[in-house]
Amino acid sequence: MDPVKTLLKQWYWQELQATTLFNHIMIISSLLLIFFSVLAYKLTSTAAPKLSLPPSPPKLPIIGNIHQLGTQLHRSLQGLSDKPQVKAADVLFYGCSDVAFCPYGEYWRQAKKICVLELLSVRRVQAFQFVREEEVALMVEEIRRCCVQDGADHVVDLGEVLTAISNNIASRSALGRKYEGDEDGNNLNFGDLSKKAMELMGTFSFGDMFPYLRWIDVLTGYNAKVRNTAKAFHALLDQVIDEHQQQSSTEQSDKKDPVDILLQIQKDGQLGINLTRENLKAILLDMFIGGTDTTATTMEWAMAELVKNPSKMKRVQEEVRSIVGDKRKVDEADIDQMVYLKCVVQETLRLHAPVVVTRESSSSVSSKLQGYDIPAKTRVMINAWAIQRDPKLWERQEEFVPERFMYNQVDVDFKGHHSQFIPFGSGKRGCPGITFAVVEAEYVLANLLYWFDWRLPLGETVEDFDMTDVFEMVIRKKISLHLVPVLHSSC
Repeated sequence: MDPVKTLLKQWYWQELQATTLFNHIMIISSLLLIFFSVLAYKLTSTAAPKLSLPPSPPKLPIIGNIHQLGTQLHRSLQGLSDKPQVKAADVLFYGCSDVAFCPYGEYWRQAKKICVLELLSVRRVQAFQFVREEEVALMVEEIRRCCVQDGADHVVDLGEVLTAISNNIASRSALGRKYEGDEDGNNLNFGDLSKKAMELMGTFSFGDMFPYLRWIDVLTGYNAKVRNTAKAFHALLDQVIDEHQQQSSTEQSDKKDPVDILLQIQKDGQLGINLTRENLKAILLDMFIGGTDTTATTMEWAMAELVKNPSKMKRVQEEVRSIVGDKRKVDEADIDQMVYLKCVVQETLRLHAPVVVTRESSSSVSSKLQGYDIPAKTRVMINAWAIQRDPKLWERQEEFVPERFMYNQVDVDFKGHHSQFIPFGSGKRGCPGITFAVVEAEYVLANLLYWFDWRLPLGETVEDFDMTDVFEMVIRKKISLHLVPVLHSSC
């Protein structure tokens, strides 16, 4: 049997065992957390210098804010903890040698340069237009088949459809081809592992929050889950790299995929850094994971908001269909004229920032910020979701109003230039994949809106449509979006 398949089967079985162990031990671990937190406070607080720290919610002596965490302690801590967790990122990304989690320094600067100039440049994104067109055509055909069966309504799990197309586009663009599972389900694909990796990076880790309690992560099975997922992911990445090395491609630079480019940079010793095989896999993993869940989540929220707001749905569909006309195909060049569609994407990114950005102070000593002491190596969670719903910064902040971005009513963009709108972060640590993500989201949405009308399943109404979110590695819709597609009459 293929060793990769064997490894993936072992991973699946170990996941089941680890999950069961996790559920049994979590309550005991939570009680131990409170006990040892109080003990550690007493042992370490006597000699600590008095600092002028930023304000926090009211707290009690010794236990601080623990009493505010709620009855389900593990869930409360998960919601308050910084994301992503260091333990999962460290194991999955080979000691954080990717771009997203790598500490600031010379290696990070050069790795970021590779991504910006070689892997995710505008020219490179344009070169993969054929990938987007082919995958979207397959998606449209799959949905079309659901429209014509027996004359009855057929509900489509649009959340699942959007996750699948994001996985396929990212896989073909970053890795050269789709790596799909077998028909018998024995061979898991990159999408399955990516989903598990995102869950792990959004799962509470005792060791990340309280280093002296890292042993609890062993008891809960968290460490085993991280190791097993990383092992399976790395085996698939080894397979990808081996396949590319055997091909010895002579294609032009524009036709090469990121694996080819990274192997060439490694061979030539460009940019003055020594890229190991582990570095290559970390960067590739970064690109794949970064290009799947966040983009799929944004598209799902966009469709959910349009369904929730029928007048907005009507307006954007009229725009898309008038621009495409009777060409029978949505061209990416058409998107430039779809002003309202672009506003829909911007407003979706405002209301539903896909990730919570975490940063760490790079200073080796305490620093001052607006009169407050910021201890060295302090990790800060930048809540873009809250900033972009702040009533002091946005009018009608809780409403879905794409029009706010039209005619310069709100003169901001999502590229990190404006502190009130930072869905992709900002500054030198901003996401290098903005162009890739936005181009994909706009093109997929344009096709969904051109080819189909969308209805809620029988018995559901706009008034009771569930828009609840859940906070994991990305802020996703809690209940996957299920809609009934109706082939548009002119199509």
